[in-house]
Amino acid sequence: MDYFTIEIGGSAVACFRSENDEDAQHFFEADDFREDLTVLQTQGKPVWDGVTAITLRKATADEASEVEHAYEFDDDPARTIDDEFVVFLIPISDMNEDDSDAEA
Repeated sequence: MDYFTIEIGGSAVACFRSENDEDAQHFFEADDFREDLTVLQTQGKPVWDGVTAITLRKATADEASEVEHAYEFDDDPARTIDDEFVVFLIPISDMNEDDSDAEA
């Protein structure tokens, strides 16, 4: 498994792991994932405005560690280490949720 980071406007926003570069690119280019980035918010604004440059690169050791840490504390017993799992490196909320229910 390799770790990959998504950058928006040159800032790292999310990290995930994938079997290889091709699978990572496929996930990164998926319309539903990109749509999620326009719905999720950080600091009251969409994570991605749909226009700003969005790129994929290999993750740093610290970013990969964030993914491993998140797997350790995931409370979904049905999830396996091979499941798609994105870890945001920025505070996140869902604009479809009430702010009092949103988690960072």
